[in-house]
Amino acid sequence: MKRIIVFASGSGTNAENIIKYFHERKIAEVTHVFSNNLHAKVLKRAHNLKVKALHFDRVSFYDTNDVLNILKDAHPDIIVLAGFLWMFPKKIIDAFPNKVINIHPALLPKYGGKGMYGDHVHEAVVRNKEKESGITIHYVNEQYDEGAIIFQAKISIAESDTAKDVANAIHQLEYKHFPVVIEQVLGLRDEK
Repeated sequence: MKRIIVFASGSGTNAENIIKYFHERKIAEVTHVFSNNLHAKVLKRAHNLKVKALHFDRVSFYDTNDVLNILKDAHPDIIVLAGFLWMFPKKIIDAFPNKVINIHPALLPKYGGKGMYGDHVHEAVVRNKEKESGITIHYVNEQYDEGAIIFQAKISIAESDTAKDVANAIHQLEYKHFPVVIEQVLGLRDEK
């Protein structure tokens, strides 16, 4: 059974979707959910789904090896960032080469980088009158949203669409594609 660890900072709907997806398939499991936000709903979602939920602070993530050592002990086959807002430290990326992936709610390289997350992305996309947006799943490196792209999916945007409309459509893309791409990266599914 392949082991997945999810990092998230907020609500955790993607994390919940991933946990349920693999729970049904019994080919991999989310063993832990980590959050940098003690009040993040993702911790409660994980707890409710009987997945270990861990909170950490900046010191244990960046200044000590506390989080790194927990990850090493957990032996993940993949680390998935699902709405995780902090820059991932080089020491963790180096310890798990090509095993850390992220989802971004835009078609990178557009609308990526520091400060470009969640509604900030969708508001910028609508403000700039883009005709399409989408999701990008990519490997994590030491720069925000600059790792090698694994997968992208697009939506069309109508002139009348609000940032909320775009956000809702993007969420549907995330729920549909993210677990499948994780499965592919783990070598559990042929690419289609």
